[in-house]
Amino acid sequence: MTAWVALVGLVMSAIAVAAPAALPEPPSLAGIPIDFILFALTLAGVAVFHHHTLKVAVIGLAAITVFKLLFSPFPEGAGPAGFVAHFAREWVLLTNLLGLLLGFALLSKHFEASNVPAWLPKLLPDDWRGAFILLLMIGVLSSFLDNIAAALIGGTIAGVVFRGKVHMGYLAAIVAASIAGGAGSVVGDTTTTMMWIAGVSPLSVLEAYIAAGVAIILFGIPAALQQQRHSPIIKDPPKGIHIDAARVFIVALVLVTAIVVNIVANVKYPEVSDRFPFIALGVWIALLVCVPLRKPHWEELPAAFKGSMFLLSLVFAASMMPVQKLPDASWPVAMGLGFVSAVFDNIPLTALALKQGGYDWGFIAYAVGFGGSMIWFGSSAGVALTNQYPEGKSVFAWLKSGWHVTVAYVVGFLVMLAVHGWTPDPPLRGAQTKTDVSASADDRWNRHERTALARDE
Repeated sequence: MTAWVALVGLVMSAIAVAAPAALPEPPSLAGIPIDFILFALTLAGVAVFHHHTLKVAVIGLAAITVFKLLFSPFPEGAGPAGFVAHFAREWVLLTNLLGLLLGFALLSKHFEASNVPAWLPKLLPDDWRGAFILLLMIGVLSSFLDNIAAALIGGTIAGVVFRGKVHMGYLAAIVAASIAGGAGSVVGDTTTTMMWIAGVSPLSVLEAYIAAGVAIILFGIPAALQQQRHSPIIKDPPKGIHIDAARVFIVALVLVTAIVVNIVANVKYPEVSDRFPFIALGVWIALLVCVPLRKPHWEELPAAFKGSMFLLSLVFAASMMPVQKLPDASWPVAMGLGFVSAVFDNIPLTALALKQGGYDWGFIAYAVGFGGSMIWFGSSAGVALTNQYPEGKSVFAWLKSGWHVTVAYVVGFLVMLAVHGWTPDPPLRGAQTKTDVSASADDRWNRHERTALARDE
């Protein structure tokens, strides 16, 4: 773990050094912005006090906010005005995350109550291969579905077929599979969707499946063996299982709604997609419309809300960090971003990479996506799954039992580098002039900078 933390610190320091002088320089200690130090202390507190993660995250967010209000500028400006402008820019992302985490928590209970997880062992081999095939199924599901839902559905199935005894290493593998499956799909992850909107061809991120395919084998087989030793898969599922068709319909409707709203909002109307949480709203409308069919398990919401607030606190704190520029594009930088994304929100990292250009987008898609699975709070899928399995909220236990995920990330990256090679895609500036969609995406990420420039002129 020490080497992992050192690598993250090295990349974050490089990012800090690369920051331009467009904004006032934040106060620093030994060349490292104090903002980063406070954020690192927050993450360390989460790792050490894993039974009090929400308290640590909220206290860290409060400390960072107060510090930035008094001493360090926000990305949009200094002082209260900068904070208000920053929140106005981030509230849609935060609301979408909250809505999806809560909505998919209810959805996973609908799925469990449908009895599909209890019936599924009929289709799975009754040895370690069953656990491995389940991971492959999660990966396929997440190629077209939000990885939060894929992880929760996978966790629900695992809880049934393994009698509620899911190994920590297998929990890490579920999260990793849910993210690996979406790495090469422009509808499989928020970051790849961002790339698509910005003008990156879907074929440019498809190469990420080279690394993801290698990775899912490298972490999937050890995780399946861990799980088989810990609690073998049910060999003979109960007879006479009745599938609740109404609940299956609800699950399908909510998932289709999420996919359709995501595609329509981001592709057809990208100029307004970042102004309102359309995806979360669509999920909740679908859930509420189906209440007359089957009552949701509302009792799940308090625990899911606590877990969601933990993630939102870290995401919002990360968004306030003085990260205005990445180091020059190269494959080592792309690889390092994977480790950074395990503790740092991958959405601003992706936005910065898109603005800078010069990257091979398949490598970025794999790195910033799959990298988040190396720690339980590195992705929204990990946070959602550990709401189901609270024992997963231990960084040390996650890294120890899920060691194969980190190994798989590195080896998968290097295999893609050897097979495909680092081939930077053409600059997006030209692509952004070809379609209104990509132009509006660029406008969203640069609107505050152009506004400031106009004021200066």
